[in-house]
Amino acid sequence: MNMIVRSRKVKGQPRAIFFDAAGTLIRLTAPVGTTYAEIARDFGAKADPVKMEAAFRQSWKEQPARATIAGSREEDDRPWWRALALGALHRGCDPLPASFDEEGWFDTVYRRYAEPSSWELFPEVLGCLEALSVRFPLGVISNFDRRLETILSGHGVMPYFQSITISSVCGADKPAAAIFETAVVSLGLTPADCLHVGDDPVRDRRGAEAAGMKCFLVDRPKVTLLALTARLGSFLS
Repeated sequence: MNMIVRSRKVKGQPRAIFFDAAGTLIRLTAPVGTTYAEIARDFGAKADPVKMEAAFRQSWKEQPARATIAGSREEDDRPWWRALALGALHRGCDPLPASFDEEGWFDTVYRRYAEPSSWELFPEVLGCLEALSVRFPLGVISNFDRRLETILSGHGVMPYFQSITISSVCGADKPAAAIFETAVVSLGLTPADCLHVGDDPVRDRRGAEAAGMKCFLVDRPKVTLLALTARLGSFLS
């Protein structure tokens, strides 16, 4: 039976725990609009961080969903990110100088978000992973690309994970069942064996439930990963 973890203790011991990445384990150290505007100014444009942030959010809403395919997607999803970023740039920095190097700007943006310094762990993450990894195999299920491994390595948490499943490689984004199924199979388990931890009611909660997994939903600042370790406490002793 599918179940969202709401009680003080998880009902039934999971055999493995998977985590979403952005919004659950890691967050940006600066708003996207701030970073986009800073780099745009470096390339000679007049750019306002607030306007650029609004432009990014609107472009994100309008950006078509990535296709679900069998196998890895083109160029690690870089073309999708390029379309999103340039859409935000044109909306938030109009007009651009005639000589503005859009490709150079995007390449700089893309590489910036591969840098661990652009991200930070939520405060309780390290302690949570240390506690849980003693008892459970851990994994990641993320709508990201191969840059995520560099980010997690840079923050010293890759050794905690036995499985990293990213959408650009498996060809499916959450909430599609395929990405969850790929992850659990990588550990030789079934969805019913596993708990997924995320922050998005649709991508994480609905997707995990549809795939047959249990789900714990983070809702910061009210519900953090500290609540997860508390609810799994009986299995950690």
